[in-house]
Amino acid sequence: MNAKTLQASVEAILFAAGDPVPVTRLANALEIEPELAEQVLLNLKAEYDERQGGICILHLGDKFQMCTRTEFSNEVRTVLEMRRNVPLSQAAFEVLAVVAYNQPVTKSFVEQVRGVDCSGVIASLDEKGLIEEKGRLDLPGKPIVYGTTEAFLRCFCIESLDELPALPGTEEEPETREDEPEVSDNPELEEEN
Repeated sequence: MNAKTLQASVEAILFAAGDPVPVTRLANALEIEPELAEQVLLNLKAEYDERQGGICILHLGDKFQMCTRTEFSNEVRTVLEMRRNVPLSQAAFEVLAVVAYNQPVTKSFVEQVRGVDCSGVIASLDEKGLIEEKGRLDLPGKPIVYGTTEAFLRCFCIESLDELPALPGTEEEPETREDEPEVSDNPELEEEN
């Protein structure tokens, strides 16, 4: 397969998928090395960025997704009759920050940090797709642990959590939390989908 056909294939796959596509999955489908697939994706992304049309390609960690540019969100919503996104409340931003910087975390950890009940805010962020259940701790009651999603990365225009700004008064490397038990690698770990 020549380079032009390969790039066209990648473009077609991203368009048809709609959701983020892992580089390895794309490489397997095209029967090429993951490194070559990633290079083709990055080249295609650069072409879309240079053209500055209505479509862009997002790089989300080890995945890529084709989507509309944010500058045209109002027009897209109008045509698709989508309701406008409601801005996040201050409480939602605080909970999201606690989850993003400390994940995976339990609801009780978030509540301990904030000092107030966070059930409603966590449910709202989960409904918006910004956080999700990442499993359960191997402790009595099997508490749910939460983490951020790909939608979180898209909303904040970052490729990975490594791009989050450093917290004031902290060093580059986040400190390990000793008060939060680690997620168990136990086969009894219950995943929620």
